[in-house]
Amino acid sequence: MTIGFDGDEGVVGSEFAQVAVRFDTSGNGPRLRLEDLRSGRVRYLDALELETIIWLPGERLTALLDPSHSRWRGEAREPNVREP
Repeated sequence: MTIGFDGDEGVVGSEFAQVAVRFDTSGNGPRLRLEDLRSGRVRYLDALELETIIWLPGERLTALLDPSHSRWRGEAREPNVREP
């Protein structure tokens, strides 16, 4: 596992994923900016979205982590992904 932070940004990684994490204040409120370093795909998560992940039952989170569900099916873009 790789973890490296410099100020408000860093990289969290393993043999399966490399994600850049940054604290972002350019939107309506503070949020996390997450970037998949392999694909360049970016997602912003606000406090409510982060809390939702924390409260998900284990089996629902496990289902989300299954990359065969959507990641490798050629679905390049999600229509509701928020961009800055």
